[in-house]
Amino acid sequence: MQPAPSHAVLLEPVRLGPVTAPNRFYQVPHCNGMGQRDPSAVAGMRAVKAEGGWGVVCTEECEIAPDSDVTPSIEARLWDDRDIPALARSAEAIKRHGALAGVELAHNGLATANRYTRAIPLSPSGGPVEACDPVQARPMDLADIAALRRRHRAAALRARTAGFDIVYCYAGHNLALPMHFLSRRYNTRGDAYGGSLENRVRLLRELIEDTKEAVGDRCAVAVRLAVDELMGPEGIVAAEEGRDIVALLAELPDLWDVNLSDWSHDSATARFEPEGWQVAHIDFVKSVTSKPVVGVGRFTTPDLMARLVRTGVLDLIGAARPSIADPFLPRKVAEGRSDEIRECIGCNVCVSGDFTMAPIRCTQNPTMGEEWRRGWHPERIAAAERPRGVLVVGGGPAGLEAALWLARRGHRVDLAEAGAAWGGRVARESALPGLASYARVRDHRMHLLRQMPNVALYLDSPLDAETALAGGHDAVVVATGARWRRDGAGRSARLGVPVAAQAAVFTPDDLMDGVLPARPGEPVLIFDDDHYYMGSVLAELLAAAGRRVELMTPAADAAHWTHNTLEQGRIQARLLELGVTITPHRALVGVTADGVEARCVFTGRTERCVPAATVLVTSRLPQRALYEDLTARRDAPGGPALALIGDALAPGTVAAAVYSGHGFARDFDETGGPADAVPFRRELPALAPADAP
Repeated sequence: MQPAPSHAVLLEPVRLGPVTAPNRFYQVPHCNGMGQRDPSAVAGMRAVKAEGGWGVVCTEECEIAPDSDVTPSIEARLWDDRDIPALARSAEAIKRHGALAGVELAHNGLATANRYTRAIPLSPSGGPVEACDPVQARPMDLADIAALRRRHRAAALRARTAGFDIVYCYAGHNLALPMHFLSRRYNTRGDAYGGSLENRVRLLRELIEDTKEAVGDRCAVAVRLAVDELMGPEGIVAAEEGRDIVALLAELPDLWDVNLSDWSHDSATARFEPEGWQVAHIDFVKSVTSKPVVGVGRFTTPDLMARLVRTGVLDLIGAARPSIADPFLPRKVAEGRSDEIRECIGCNVCVSGDFTMAPIRCTQNPTMGEEWRRGWHPERIAAAERPRGVLVVGGGPAGLEAALWLARRGHRVDLAEAGAAWGGRVARESALPGLASYARVRDHRMHLLRQMPNVALYLDSPLDAETALAGGHDAVVVATGARWRRDGAGRSARLGVPVAAQAAVFTPDDLMDGVLPARPGEPVLIFDDDHYYMGSVLAELLAAAGRRVELMTPAADAAHWTHNTLEQGRIQARLLELGVTITPHRALVGVTADGVEARCVFTGRTERCVPAATVLVTSRLPQRALYEDLTARRDAPGGPALALIGDALAPGTVAAAVYSGHGFARDFDETGGPADAVPFRRELPALAPADAP
């Protein structure tokens, strides 16, 4: 198969100094929650991307020295030669598939507190660290700057020894020491490294020159720069200092990797920004330099990618999240299969791995992070030794994923959905404000399932146990989802709270069914003990419908868990702009016909409010009636195997539901090791001699 003619430009090679990228698909550096703790897992993940056609595959940020320790985050390290083998494993794995391997050398300056090493953080001019620690950085003197340059050069040489083709000088995201020198709010120096922009650029210039001198004969030298901080005059502005910084260094690096700062802007979720939204901020760079330029913007559509190249905005299409959602995106473009791309939904569940110090995961791609640990591949699965007939009940994210991969293994699959539409919770939630991209979870899987001859699809097909057993299937997989509770049971009230029968109480399911509580102008209380997106999205929905909304939560702020997805600040700002009252640190005591009683989570003092209606966003009940009925009959001779997956097994995120369905399809009818064995490979630390220095 051939690429669409309009996409052929994306497959052209691009010269980057002494090396050549085989195409224009460029996986920019991104975190993964594995880093130096799990080097084989990282290598497996990066290798699959190279196999999938990404012409350049980069590491996450790579600490160059102990005084740039980002603990508890887990990133790469090149502190000394002992770190080379771990990074070499990734470089070798990437290059085995013909891609270039890039490493993002980083010193985090006052963005980190050095919690592991306890080194005093470094900064241009001192001051509190950006991390929420009662720690201040010390201002660097000229000897410190000289030492930093030596360490950066040494790390570049180690990177070359490890086999990398591209070595970064990192000045992006408000996380990098060179960026702190560029910034007037961090750099108040009066010497040759402060004051004028030319002086503030000096350190970055020297790092580029040092790196080129050290490894430029064999490695391309890239600069990652945030050209706009979206802070106005307090920060770097693309049309002003952003442009001038690029102009001052225009021809020095072999590649410009440009983005926005801070990270929440660079990786804005689809709830707040559309595909390609950064383009308007970075499109000037090509007019200032003749060197190749790579940029990002959650690009998922090859048409937009090709247009950016043809119109001279970018030379390479950068991606982090789209490369996570579909590691084989470039190969699908090259083979004319763009309709099969597993498009990123922009939910940032991938980012949450870094904040929770856990291996990366993805809503769309359940194999992400499991390539080495479990041997999962995003495009391949072992054929079934003996194809079976399987009935999957429920067409939500878990059921769709299980049906797709069971069918890919060769099983005969009947997929039955009780409702009139496919998608389950993602179909319902995608109709809520800002969540339209969640429909991609359904659309990708349905597109593939409809083409498979061994899959039969049945809508409007509610099944009871008798009907489910009548088909004679070898297995019945129950993926019937979950429903939101109406009794207030959740984290802060495990047994629920008294709710009067006459009280006007609603759940998210009611609102998704089109039932809006109260009348325009009347007050509605949303009690959010879930802490993810649902409470805040419903607040948006009701505010837009003219209700006076109060969001009450036991947490310190709205949608507290979304700090892990880089959304919380935007969510809080949007709710306040919509006039939503946010009441933190309150737990629900009870709901009566004439009011709601709440208590302070610290003092226990109670208070009452009198909304016209109350929406409880607390927890969900698995819908297990069918499974329990089937289980009660399982002693019948020759009965089918039974399984419970997704939210019906344990309510969680959409990513967890997809993962559950995928894992079942992988394991179905397979014989593994002992039931109590660890179900994946682990990278265990090697013990140094007890008396080692």
